[in-house]
Amino acid sequence: MNRRTPDVVATTKGAVRGLRGDGTTAFLGVPYAAPPLGAARFAAPRPHDPWDGVRDATAPGPTAPQAGRRLGNVDMSPYFGPGWVRGEDFLTVDVWTPETGGARLPVMVFVHGGGFVAGSTRSEIYDGAAFARDGVVLVTLNYRLGIPGFLHLPGAPGNRGLLDVLAALRWVRENIAAFGGDPGNVTLSGQSAGATIVGAVLADPAAEGLFRRAIVQSGSGLGAFTTEQAARVTRAAARALGIEAHADAFAGVPDERLVEVMPELSGIDLRTATHGDPLIGLSPFSVVLDRQPADAVAAGRGAGVDLLAGTNTEEGNLYLAPFGSLSTSTAADVHAAAARSHPDPGRLVETYRRSRPGASHGELRSAIMGDALFGTGTHRLADAHAAQAARPRRAHASQPAHADLAAAGPAHAATYRYSFAWRSNALNGELGAAHAVELPFVFDATALPGLRGPAALLGTAEPPADLAPRMHAAWVSFARTGDPGWARYDTARRATMRIGADWAVVDDPHGEERRAWV
Repeated sequence: MNRRTPDVVATTKGAVRGLRGDGTTAFLGVPYAAPPLGAARFAAPRPHDPWDGVRDATAPGPTAPQAGRRLGNVDMSPYFGPGWVRGEDFLTVDVWTPETGGARLPVMVFVHGGGFVAGSTRSEIYDGAAFARDGVVLVTLNYRLGIPGFLHLPGAPGNRGLLDVLAALRWVRENIAAFGGDPGNVTLSGQSAGATIVGAVLADPAAEGLFRRAIVQSGSGLGAFTTEQAARVTRAAARALGIEAHADAFAGVPDERLVEVMPELSGIDLRTATHGDPLIGLSPFSVVLDRQPADAVAAGRGAGVDLLAGTNTEEGNLYLAPFGSLSTSTAADVHAAAARSHPDPGRLVETYRRSRPGASHGELRSAIMGDALFGTGTHRLADAHAAQAARPRRAHASQPAHADLAAAGPAHAATYRYSFAWRSNALNGELGAAHAVELPFVFDATALPGLRGPAALLGTAEPPADLAPRMHAAWVSFARTGDPGWARYDTARRATMRIGADWAVVDDPHGEERRAWV
């Protein structure tokens, strides 16, 4: 029997009123944890206090403290959103659900990107109406960023932004049925920094039973900082603020000052005697772990969770083209990019020159940067997960009692890979299939005016009419059944769907380059 989602839904902390429109209902700014104020900014997330009456959830809420963020000459405002919208209650979720439906629906939880320092649920790309229209309850979430979220501090729990994501997943487990979702069929997804967080959550024992599937889009299973690397950032932040490197001292610094000091943390050399900088200097923050998520997954973590992992074919273009650096790159720039990310830069450059005959210096530099940031870590995560595919699914104590882990998918967790190849003609054709270009297609939101123009993410050319519906449908299918619609990835064939004007499965694309990073 069909049901109609009510305007008012009761959560464990109180009732919320949503906003109906176009066959979906959106509940915006619903708290999943208490406001992180004062010293609590550097503590684990705490339960939110109950509220009386019905809380209004018809308008977007505040966002995490953050500095404004620009990337050269490309307009990334639809991606980063409005920046810091002040307000105490920003540890919130937005929920989109169909107005009508049948049985409990699959749930997708999306973790936004932004280099661990920017972004929010208020990005216009992250409107969840298309997912709700297609029978998926979509949940987007805000989490702590920058110093409160990821600075590794004595006296404070580490990875507080990641702890926020875990708290949001627990909120989903306890509340999503009231919104029409199935707490036993949750897909945790994310892009960029959000995808790296998803990989870390996949490898975290505390997350067992909270989700059935994971999507890692342009993230990295090798993106975590070591404690030694994180300590360098902590010392730099303490020096910039003139305080001791301890949570008690940071607790007395207002948010405005924590945001203001962020530019002084850029450019820190995080290379050590044993580890390169996994973010090659692009951000002073990441998750901080004793071992990389890919290594934890290789040891068996996340073996019962289906995985869909994707990257773009020209990820590195986003960090070059908007600054005019793609067309002006030199051989020295290519070598410098390799030296920043590989112990044998000469061999790496030679491999890329051999596998990409005719490529310009800028194209080689972009390819090396893109693989250093996303490609290699995604390959390693997918390989580690695929190697565990023979292990059967198993229920965990934290899994809801009603959940049947085998009901909607194969007996063994599956691994899938894709590579997004459609090229934006923005920035005189230089942006290409850069980092973040895929997101409007995932959310079936390519018609947004802010995405079109010579300096906008999608440029001026009209993409293939079926690309957004088909890309979006692959994510929907994976959330519903654990199968996006193409061959599984394994460590023998490494089947990867290449997504562009045409779709085709390619076996081990750029295998020579992949092997060069091992």
